[in-house]
Amino acid sequence: MEIDKAIKECDDRRLKTKYNNAIYVIQRALALYSIEEVAFSFNGGKDSTVLLHLLRAGYYLHNKEQSLSNGGLADSPIRTIYFESPSAFPEINSFTHDMATTYGLEMEIITLDFKSGLEGLLKAKPIRAIFLGVRIGDPTAVGQEQFSPSSPGWPPFMRVNPILDWSYRDVWSFILTCKVKYCSLYDQGYTSIGSIYDTVPNELLCISHSSSSDGKFKPAYLLSDGRLERAGRVKKSAPSVGRTPVGKVIDGVDSDKNSMLTASVIAVGDEILSGSVGDDLGLLLCQKLHSIGWTVSHAAVVQNDIDSVAEEVERRKSANDMVFVFGGVGPLHSDVTSAGVAKAFGVRLAPDEEFEEYLRHLIGDHCTGDRNEMAQLPEGITELLHHEKLPVPLIKCQNVIMLTATNVPELEKEWFCLIELTRSNGLFTLMEPYVAKRLSTFLPDVETARPLSELCLKFPDLKIVCRRKSRSGPLIISFEGKQDLARIESATEALCNKFHSGAFSEVK
Repeated sequence: MEIDKAIKECDDRRLKTKYNNAIYVIQRALALYSIEEVAFSFNGGKDSTVLLHLLRAGYYLHNKEQSLSNGGLADSPIRTIYFESPSAFPEINSFTHDMATTYGLEMEIITLDFKSGLEGLLKAKPIRAIFLGVRIGDPTAVGQEQFSPSSPGWPPFMRVNPILDWSYRDVWSFILTCKVKYCSLYDQGYTSIGSIYDTVPNELLCISHSSSSDGKFKPAYLLSDGRLERAGRVKKSAPSVGRTPVGKVIDGVDSDKNSMLTASVIAVGDEILSGSVGDDLGLLLCQKLHSIGWTVSHAAVVQNDIDSVAEEVERRKSANDMVFVFGGVGPLHSDVTSAGVAKAFGVRLAPDEEFEEYLRHLIGDHCTGDRNEMAQLPEGITELLHHEKLPVPLIKCQNVIMLTATNVPELEKEWFCLIELTRSNGLFTLMEPYVAKRLSTFLPDVETARPLSELCLKFPDLKIVCRRKSRSGPLIISFEGKQDLARIESATEALCNKFHSGAFSEVK
């Protein structure tokens, strides 16, 4: 069979893995259901085109022991369903009927909507399972597995999704490797095709513009970032996710600069909780945030447990402007941060082909095919933060940033890159930095307690913090505020006036 032969002879190990997994799902379905009980929903798009040829190969391999006389499969006996719509592109209709003729598809043309059409079809035919070209990232893919019963309220049937874990790149690798025909719209810059009312060529593939709005576009398989395949779908404007900076980043002083933005710092690590190591990274991260004028409202250490991470992230992401999580990112059983963040947002982990490419360059053939768990990222909310000094991008999920640093030098580098990205792309706001003055005294706490409490009431806009390095050492009193050093001077002077001269000395 030409499809199976083309895949076996290609050098793309990832594609071979995806192909073998899809064929297994198809053969499993054909073993569970008779040929009369299965159907294939074909819509002429790239995903269902791939599935058409996978079904041809899967059926051929499933029946190989029966010695198909022609050594191939010219006619597919699997019932094909096509939902014909007046809003479909003419090219899609033409391509679909062309494929039916070429491969002898037993095609049922339905003019009703999908749900009503299925209800009528399943009443008339003994269909129990339907092959669908659904991939992770599709709006309908949420919550589905390779075998998923239909949703409540729908007619009962088994949804079979052989290419659920395929990426945009995988789809085009298959089409180009097997040299199969596809709809001509994909050569005109369309990357995801819906109806004539909600689909336009993907602007990311535009190579020329003209006043007649008849621009030229590169073919769909040249789209470099598969996560943007739906950029050609026209939709109502909605708040952007992932790219919206917190506040505004400007050089001058404005109202945003002196407002308070808060962050939470979450460390994931049983080794910290057991006392095996100290939380040096949490301390440094708090210092870095303080240096850009942010207030750290909460710092926590949680167990290497998906639920623990999810619960903490869920609480903090809604209570703070930003959340920074570190630890628990990697290939080990204890690396659960990505899964915890995904659960906190109510999404699942999905393969990210771009992140996998970075990992492949970093650690080579140790992560190939679909076995690279580190390339599973929260679906639909992930943005990769690229910087030339980082071997792999950092991961941002709405207002949560996952840091991969395992030591202080690595965190210093990642923070430097985050600040550079912020200055160029508005990742988050750089606030007016804190200004501070520190006084030292050997007065006992009982003498300073009441005057300091009164001072807190008189200067509520300042942070007044006290600490001792030792019980016999001096008391250090810190006065911190935004920009207004005169205000801090007034507070320190008010405190000194309550005691004898020389009771306090300034700490530089």
